Amino acid sequence: MNLNLTGHTALVTASTGGIGLEIARSLAGEGARVIINGRTQSGVDTALAELRRDLPNGDLGGLAADNGTAEGCATTLSTWPEIDILVNNLGIYEAIGFFDETDDAWQKIFEVNILSGVRLARQYLKGMLKRGHGRVVFISSESGISPAPEMAHYSATKTMQLSIARSLAELTKGTEVTVNSVLPGPTRTEGVEKFIRNIFPGLAPIEAERRFIAENRPTSLIGRLIDPREIGDIVAFVCSPRASVINGSCIRAEGGLVRTIC
Repeated sequence: MNLNLTGHTALVTASTGGIGLEIARSLAGEGARVIINGRTQSGVDTALAELRRDLPNGDLGGLAADNGTAEGCATTLSTWPEIDILVNNLGIYEAIGFFDETDDAWQKIFEVNILSGVRLARQYLKGMLKRGHGRVVFISSESGISPAPEMAHYSATKTMQLSIARSLAELTKGTEVTVNSVLPGPTRTEGVEKFIRNIFPGLAPIEAERRFIAENRPTSLIGRLIDPREIGDIVAFVCSPRASVINGSCIRAEGGLVRTIC
């Protein structure tokens, strides 16, 4: 399927690895001009080298900026003042009990997971509405609708992203702009693999993954970790003109882990 993304410029925050990198790969593979973002120039350069090797005809740019800070967002907005697609992928998490979550931990995760997307959407969405077309996607999590007790602060931010995305979607009525959320489940990223190794030290990666899903995410219908590329392809579709009727939606991509009808 041709997603008709040629000529569209996309910014994917935190796209030097993991889900962000695969979102960028999918968008670039569909013809979009993609801005690869990370906190350091070396990280951006490494990701660009990988993508250019895999997609020699890809239209790629780089942006070293920490969008988890006000200063980093200012750098992003001044460097790329106008884009067609914004994917708010930047996010942090940690597994820690509620009674051990300090004020600083709550404030930090709010600054990164919430304010990064708010600051960028505040400018980019305004431009999209003025032009009458564009896409904003928040990468939330299944924890946004099925909060994890060991990550109360993270889960709270992921729920808040859903509310923000829906509020912003209400501003797009009568335009060709959409704002949606995509909710991945446990995904095979470097951070998640490390997290699982810490839970099951000494086990082979395949066995550790099987144990993690069986014991910690037993409601998963796919019974495995999600491949980041699977999320990348879903996000690319949501960002495309072919997804024009999807607006203000929470798109669950969690492998059937959440036991609700909708």
